[in-house]
Amino acid sequence: MNMLDYLTVALTAIRANTMRSILTTLGIIIGVASVIVMVAVGSGARSEVDRQINSLGTNLLVVWPGAAMTGGRSGGAGTSVPLSEGDMSAVRQKVQNIVAVSGQLQGSAVVVRGNTNTTTRVWGIHEQYLTARDWPVEAGRDFNAQDLRTGARLAIVGQTVIRTVFGGDDPVGQVLRIKSVPFTVVGTLTAKGQTAWGQDQDDIIMLPMTAARGRIVGRSTVINDQVGSISIKFEDGVDLAEAQEQVEQVLRQSRRVLPGQEDNFSVRNLAEFMRARSAAQTTLGWLLGATSLVSLLVGGIGIMNIMLVSVTERTREIGLRMAVGARRNDIMLQFLIEAVTLCLLGGLIGILIGVSAAYVVANIAEWPIVLSPEVVLMAMAASAITGIFFGFFPARRAAYLNPIEALRSE
Repeated sequence: MNMLDYLTVALTAIRANTMRSILTTLGIIIGVASVIVMVAVGSGARSEVDRQINSLGTNLLVVWPGAAMTGGRSGGAGTSVPLSEGDMSAVRQKVQNIVAVSGQLQGSAVVVRGNTNTTTRVWGIHEQYLTARDWPVEAGRDFNAQDLRTGARLAIVGQTVIRTVFGGDDPVGQVLRIKSVPFTVVGTLTAKGQTAWGQDQDDIIMLPMTAARGRIVGRSTVINDQVGSISIKFEDGVDLAEAQEQVEQVLRQSRRVLPGQEDNFSVRNLAEFMRARSAAQTTLGWLLGATSLVSLLVGGIGIMNIMLVSVTERTREIGLRMAVGARRNDIMLQFLIEAVTLCLLGGLIGILIGVSAAYVVANIAEWPIVLSPEVVLMAMAASAITGIFFGFFPARRAAYLNPIEALRSE
């Protein structure tokens, strides 16, 4: 017999007990489907985390004011003395390997253009902010040092603002009013999308720091030249842990933090936060993978059980094959191919269900998925290996039946 003959016999046996074959392969179907969904959603989650890390900026440290203590209680992050232009200047001058450094003074305001008005985020930034955030200007230009010195009433707008305020028209050169103050749009930002916590990064208007501080956000009653937070971008290859130590040391001096006192600022590596989140998702992926393996194991046991039943039911057929010259290897191969065929059919059905389920999850949860041919091949290989592993014992039992006793069986 050749391989095609073995496959024909296997399919004939499977068709003879269609319902039993389908029920037998349920474990394989569930296992393969869960593997497909797990890998597709897990890979999509990792790609989304990578995208969000890149949207935050690479080699980036961000400094915030710390928590002020009032009556022995912490006022929460950001309630301490605001960061100032002097703090930012000290970092720029004394910390090594810096590519760009900028403040980020956050606020919100009503924006009006013609008959359209909306409330959006308004940030004051320095001329190096977009470099620090790896956020290029799509059209027009970035701010320059002259704009900061003069407090020029200029604006750079995000893609969401272009749609809501300008109706999708080119905004460069047009004027909008922020808190009744006119600003001329000189540039548009490339799309960034949402952050990990669901905030639309494109719903934003950026102004020169001096203009935002003097006309829109307002000055602090404690620090006249506050800059909100400070973003610091370092050269490629810089150890951010060492860079963070340098920044903290400089800021302790600049903000006059005495030895033994708690820092009145905090320095964070946002990429590390995102990687920690990714690690948690990876752990969850491993748990889902273990569940998939259990399903495959249960399915394999079901295959072995049904093949043992099949050997018992077809004992006389096995005896007849041996009587007409079939060798033990022929009998073993026949039943082994039947077990593998069952698993592969279950695997194919599982792949169809898994791919469909992955796209359903993507549409309902609005979550990205990544499907690759390697995943499908891996699922099919897992099905085939399961068939070989759990089909070997029944096949061997069939091959080593006594031909005379097999012919006598009813």
